[in-house]
Amino acid sequence: MLTALSIRDVVLIEALDLDFAAGLGVLTGETGAGKSILLDALGLALGARGDTALVRHGAKQAAVTAIFTPPAPDGPVARLFDDNGLDLEPGEPLIIRRIVKADGGSRGFVNDQPASAGLLRDLAPHLVEIHGQHDDRGLLNPRGHRALLDGFGRIDTAPLTRTYRDWRDAEAALGVALAEIEVAQRDRDWLEHAVGELTALAPEPGEEEALAERRRSMQRAEKVAGDLTQVEERLDGPNGALSSLRQAARALERIAEAHPALTESLAAVDRALVEAEAAETALRDAADALAFDAGALEDDEARLFALRAMARKHRVQPDDLATLAGDLAGRLALLESGEAGIGKLEATVATTRAAFAKEADRVHAARTEAATRLDAAVAGELAPLKLDAARFRTVVADLDEGQWSSSGRDRVEFEISTNPGAPFAPLAKIASGGELSRFILALKVALAEEGGAATMIFDEIDRGVGGAVASAIGDRLHRLSRATQLLVVTHSPQVAARGDRHLLIAKAHDGIVTRTGVRPLSSDERREEIARMLSGAEITDEARAQARRLIEPA
Repeated sequence: MLTALSIRDVVLIEALDLDFAAGLGVLTGETGAGKSILLDALGLALGARGDTALVRHGAKQAAVTAIFTPPAPDGPVARLFDDNGLDLEPGEPLIIRRIVKADGGSRGFVNDQPASAGLLRDLAPHLVEIHGQHDDRGLLNPRGHRALLDGFGRIDTAPLTRTYRDWRDAEAALGVALAEIEVAQRDRDWLEHAVGELTALAPEPGEEEALAERRRSMQRAEKVAGDLTQVEERLDGPNGALSSLRQAARALERIAEAHPALTESLAAVDRALVEAEAAETALRDAADALAFDAGALEDDEARLFALRAMARKHRVQPDDLATLAGDLAGRLALLESGEAGIGKLEATVATTRAAFAKEADRVHAARTEAATRLDAAVAGELAPLKLDAARFRTVVADLDEGQWSSSGRDRVEFEISTNPGAPFAPLAKIASGGELSRFILALKVALAEEGGAATMIFDEIDRGVGGAVASAIGDRLHRLSRATQLLVVTHSPQVAARGDRHLLIAKAHDGIVTRTGVRPLSSDERREEIARMLSGAEITDEARAQARRLIEPA
């Protein structure tokens, strides 16, 4: 619950520090004193829009700090901390601080850790529930009635949401599969032809580069082989070097016997002949190594050109042909096995729909039971509020399947009948503002008693009523405060008299600056304030006596 509120430079509030406790706290003051500023400041701390108009004139920034009792370690606040990567020390109070700068921009902090306004708004419903002067429209809008009934009945709708999502995901998967098969069906002939071509070609990753390199090697070998043939002819042809050396050697052998001086020349020619023969052998070995199959070159070129032509046809790189072949074969296989796959997806859709329908039935039964309890709770509030002849009911009706959602299959709406025999109608159809306020209060009290935020604030919900009805409202609020911390902004002395603590909101003007202040009242001051509320500007002894009579039973 809220234990303290510190406000700095918000509109007319220069500096204000308030402490709060359990039970019923009432805030009173003359019209225009600034009661709404207090709620605006608290709303700012809880993630409301950081409007620069909230910054007090002349101040650089406005700041609000709200302190709450330590949250439960396994509760929703702790889970929000965990989901947002924030640290929550067990047993430590929850401190929320919000700063709005006069030149624009705001910052939020939770236990001194930076927090976005969105996170503050997520925390707010678990901390404070504010029923303002104009929030009746929320109760009058049937769109919110289902969530209110779920909160009242503490109905767990998480499985409902999960099964609905599973169902819709299954339907989406089925839709995608059907669309793919439809496209594939239109392209069957092309797919079959393309897959046949690619299967026959059987491309492999990296094949194009390997073929191109082998082709380049064979082309180089072809050129070198021609050059080697010329060299071999010059070396070992009819008029080649070897033939000439052999002839020279034979001639020298004949004459060297008669002329010993030629012996050295013969030896040199013999050595040259040996080297030339060695060169011939090496040339033949090289020619054998560079030999290639012209047919293989032709085959490789044909394969290379076929790969490149197929790549151009499908507008891909040659290395991507193997992947393309797999993709197209997969599409064809999907088409060919589509009926079996569709059958499985249809079965999944049926299974998930059945699971959702089962959860929707469970939630429907829970809502119907909760509606009965809510109707009884509201009915118990009507007579004390002088609405004896009125009746209230919660309608839980089935929706068409096309309107089912993650919230189930139910339409929920609150209806009333203000007179015996009159038909039920939506809350918004009530003409009397006073009747409407009392109905809203009865509904709020009934809803609030089933739990919710630890702190509830009612802002002038007793407007337009007085006397016995106002007294009944005070009784209801006091009873409600036994279960939760309750703060009430009121103009009704009957309501103010039921408070456990009384805060007075007043506006002061020093001739230059107007300021709003809030202070707790003592017993005597409280009696005087309620007397003022009874009599107006001039407080009479009769008003003081009446104030005493209102306070003493409370």
